[in-house]
Amino acid sequence: MKKSLIALALVGAFAAPAFAQTAAPAAAEASPHTLTANVGLFSEYRFRGIAQTASHPAIQGGFDYSHSSGLYVGNWNSNVDSSAGFPDGNIEMDLYGGYKAAFGDFGLDVGGIFYYYPGSSVNGGKNNGDTVTNKELYLGASWKFISAKVYYSVDDYFSMRGFDNTGTATSKGTRGSMYGDLSANFDLGSGWGINGHVGYMDVKNQANADYTDWKLGVTKDINGWVIGAAYIGTDAKGSKNASSYQPYLFTKASGYQYDSGKDTVVVSVSRTF
Repeated sequence: MKKSLIALALVGAFAAPAFAQTAAPAAAEASPHTLTANVGLFSEYRFRGIAQTASHPAIQGGFDYSHSSGLYVGNWNSNVDSSAGFPDGNIEMDLYGGYKAAFGDFGLDVGGIFYYYPGSSVNGGKNNGDTVTNKELYLGASWKFISAKVYYSVDDYFSMRGFDNTGTATSKGTRGSMYGDLSANFDLGSGWGINGHVGYMDVKNQANADYTDWKLGVTKDINGWVIGAAYIGTDAKGSKNASSYQPYLFTKASGYQYDSGKDTVVVSVSRTF
């Protein structure tokens, strides 16, 4: 979603007498700074395949700054449902920064991201009552339209502690949880694009919490507005009828339970400025 600012070179050639040749003006230099903003409306917010808004719409947006050296920082935000692991919280705020480099068709991306849920309260974490957070480092590589990235949690994963296969909490931490992402985005021309993704979540010291998620989508750019539709699925354990513990069977305040990893279709409209 980053857009480089490219200055147009102005070349002047003016007719003048032989004894008074006029020099062409110097080309304007491209700015090393790039600042963009993005906004989007989604029929549902899915994070790593797991429902974050309990089948309700999400409004999302943020800002990104990058420097020609490859350094970048950004902020991204979305509404969430407190039943998705954020008791009393309804907003996600992400802060991230890192470094990107390109080598022909190859790219490198390394950085860190901090997830923050203001107003939320940890339930069953290391310090009950603390605000839910998550801290991850990531390393990514890309080649043309294919990219891969690995995320590593440097603290308890979203402030959660471990639990056994009966759902009973343990004193074990979830630091070291990892997520691997393999994605492809292909431009079909005329504003059309297709994208695919497969990911794997490995949660430390949590029974039945590991899962695979996938996505297949299509987009259409209409005068800068991107319309999208994507089929999203997982094999995360969230069934109401299973005999084993189901960590992705979420419960709303009303008592309603839902499978947060159930297959769905998400439609969206977004724009980057």
